[in-house]
Amino acid sequence: MDYKKVLTIQDVSCVGQCSLTVALPIISACGVETCILPSAILSTHTGGFKGFTFRDLTDDMPSIQNHWISEGIKFDGIYTGYLGSIKQVAYVKNILDTMGTDDSVKIIDPAFADNGKLYSIFNDEYVDAMKTLIPSSDVLIPNVSEACFLSGAEYKETYDEEYVKSLFNKLVDLGAKTIVLTGVSYTPETTGVAVYENGKIEYYEHEKISKGCHGTGDVYASAFTGALMNGFSVFDSAKIGADYTLQCIKNTIGDSSHWYGVKFETAIPYLLKLLNK
Repeated sequence: MDYKKVLTIQDVSCVGQCSLTVALPIISACGVETCILPSAILSTHTGGFKGFTFRDLTDDMPSIQNHWISEGIKFDGIYTGYLGSIKQVAYVKNILDTMGTDDSVKIIDPAFADNGKLYSIFNDEYVDAMKTLIPSSDVLIPNVSEACFLSGAEYKETYDEEYVKSLFNKLVDLGAKTIVLTGVSYTPETTGVAVYENGKIEYYEHEKISKGCHGTGDVYASAFTGALMNGFSVFDSAKIGADYTLQCIKNTIGDSSHWYGVKFETAIPYLLKLLNK
C-alpha cells in the first residue's frame, strides 16, 4: 500500500482527549502520515471543565493554506471535525475543493450536535453553513442528531429502519455520496452504525454501553479515517471504528477520575490488530 498523507482540520483541546489530540495519534498509529490544521486552541475541552482558555485561529487558516500551495503540497485524504465558526466553514470548503490529490478522499464529521440538541455555541445559521460542505465530501459521518439538523427531519429517540432510510435519502438530496450514520439504535441494548453507499444500506450492530464519554465521536471518526486510508472498505472501516471505540470505552469504565475522555491509547494495540498490523 502507498504511504498516505492525511490532513485533519479541527481544534486542539490541550487536555481532554478529543479533536486533534485524538485524531493525530490515532491516524498516525494506523501508519498514515497525519498533517494538522488547528482551528482553535483550548486549554481543555468545554464539556465539564470551567474557566478554559480559547484562542481562535480562523485568521491563520488562509495563510497556512497559501504556504502549502506555494510548496505544492497536496493530501491523499482530508478529514474535518469540530469547526468553530461559519467563517471557518468557508475556508474549509476551499481547502476540500483545492488541496486534495486527484483521488483524495474527503471525510466530514459535522461535530455540532448530540442528543437532539446543538452544541451551545452553534445555531441554525451554522447548520446551514455546514450543509455547504456536503457536496465537497466523499464520506459524511453524522450522528443521528446531526443528520436530523442537516436534513430538516424530526429528531426521534425511538425509530425503525424506514426512519434511517429517510435520513439517508434527505442527506443524498443535499449532495452526500457515502454516509456513515453513527449511534443508530434499534433496541435499548444495542447500538451501531448504518452505512449508505451506492444506494445500498448496511448495518453493523454491537453492544450499547449506557455511560457516555467525551470525545468518542472523534475517536470513532479518526479510527474510521485510519482504516479507510489503509485500504479497507467503507463498511469495514465503519466496523473497525465502532469496535475500537467500544474497546476504548470499556478500558475507561470504572475509573471515576477519568471522566473527561476515554483511554484510547490503551486500546491502540487492539486497533492495530483490527487493521492486521
